[in-house]
Amino acid sequence: MPHPHRKHLLTSVQMAHFVATGALRMDAVVPDDMNQQAIEVLKAGVPAVPYGTPLSEAFVDSDFVQRLVELPEVAGAIHSLVGPEPTVDHHAVHIRKAHEGEAQNLHGDAIIDVRTDAFDVQLMYYPQDVTLEMGGTLSVPGSHLRRTNESDTGRYQNLLGQTRLVCPAGTVQFLHHGIWHGGRKNDSDLDRYMFKIRFNPTVRQVRLWNTDDLYDDAVAAELEQNFPWYENATGRLEKYNRIVLWRAISGDDTYDPNYWVTRVSNRPQRVITDRANNPHAKVKKEMV
Repeated sequence: MPHPHRKHLLTSVQMAHFVATGALRMDAVVPDDMNQQAIEVLKAGVPAVPYGTPLSEAFVDSDFVQRLVELPEVAGAIHSLVGPEPTVDHHAVHIRKAHEGEAQNLHGDAIIDVRTDAFDVQLMYYPQDVTLEMGGTLSVPGSHLRRTNESDTGRYQNLLGQTRLVCPAGTVQFLHHGIWHGGRKNDSDLDRYMFKIRFNPTVRQVRLWNTDDLYDDAVAAELEQNFPWYENATGRLEKYNRIVLWRAISGDDTYDPNYWVTRVSNRPQRVITDRANNPHAKVKKEMV
């Protein structure tokens, strides 16, 4: 795939928003002519792609999907999040039938994943206007860094601050693989279509975006977001986890505007002798 122009890469503020919320939404980024083709393409199905296929090779049998991932804004976001030439984990066409009376349980899309310095990204494309009545994808902002295994959250309902996607046709949403989400039931008269691709990075996810605003105050403001479902105490751990991830992807292991990580990583290496018996003893430095 061609390298996206710098102007189409995400900004540091957008990346910080993704790190804090687990999602990045791009409204109506796909042109109308493609949206009008999409339903028939998705009805027919998208050819299977073996796990681990490089993105440049994955959709050679699907001109529509190839055009989708090569749209400048979409390609720029993919590069910013997972770098050049990610591999395709899997893809799927999701259809919610009109008046379908069933919704997905809340879940994350990883069973075992303990990475703190890397993440997969899911692209979700909505070719139609999605109304509240059509269901849309429910997600819980800021849930992506809380360790759960896939459907552990299935018993949870109606978390304070959860969002239901209502969007114009051509919207693309990028989700961190760990965010808690689920498709809602469709109470409308129209079938609802969504196309999903999960990408695996093949390079270290360090400064892949436009870093001109790397130390903008708005970056820290994004990373400091609170969400109403957080507990008072454990919610602070979410901020710690964000800073750990931001340090990894920004390449700056000192970044910590509110000392969330600094406070709990303070491990002095000096050892002091017994001064009570020898007030003139010198301080020794421990070899580490």
